[in-house]
Amino acid sequence: MIDWLKRVPIEPEIELGDTIVPIVLRRHRTAKRLTLRLAPDGSEVRITLPRWANANEAIAFAHARSDWLARQHSKIPERKSLYPGGDLTIRGRPVVLAWEESAPRRPVLEDSQLRVGGPAHSIEGRIRRWLEREALALFERDTEHYCRTAQLDPVPVALSRAQRRWGSCSDQRRIRINWRLVQAPDFVRRSVVAHEVTHLVHFDHSPAFHALLGKIYEGDIAKADQWLKQNGRTLYASFG
Repeated sequence: MIDWLKRVPIEPEIELGDTIVPIVLRRHRTAKRLTLRLAPDGSEVRITLPRWANANEAIAFAHARSDWLARQHSKIPERKSLYPGGDLTIRGRPVVLAWEESAPRRPVLEDSQLRVGGPAHSIEGRIRRWLEREALALFERDTEHYCRTAQLDPVPVALSRAQRRWGSCSDQRRIRINWRLVQAPDFVRRSVVAHEVTHLVHFDHSPAFHALLGKIYEGDIAKADQWLKQNGRTLYASFG
């Protein structure tokens, strides 16, 4: 038996700093080895394992790497709750939440304020639904633009709620973009959409893919990628 498996208590949870985090196992039929990840919001440790792998060994694998997981967990921004007078970020700009119970329930963005009414306890849900609608409208416009630039027919766009991927492109010629990108600056969101549109032509990351992406995207891809690398986790700080 592996030494660290002997030493580590087999528990489906792990202590990361001052927090106890559950360990979630997911078997995948094509997995050939264990893959360890921390959820973007820090809520759980995720292990993908082959169908033949031992669950106790997988859990012990996470415990053996608790120091690395704790360092990753410490980098996650603290969860932000929405409250009247607080702020949130929309398209890279800070916006103050202005709430009056008698105001219309549907949020309205006016300059640097997001005005919303209705019961205070359900503000977060209404704002999230509004942001998702705004996100879809932006993604559809972006997709139409980049498809036209790449001389492609427009394709359907849907929202993604993925915990790790910002976008995806299916072989059914359908694009999915993570709704949380509505919080990111425009150049970052548009870089992700352009990336997925390019996959409609090149379903890989070959030189031809990068050449087309550089042709249709008007900004600096490296700058957008760097923003996501440095700030992507902050997009999970609100709305759970």
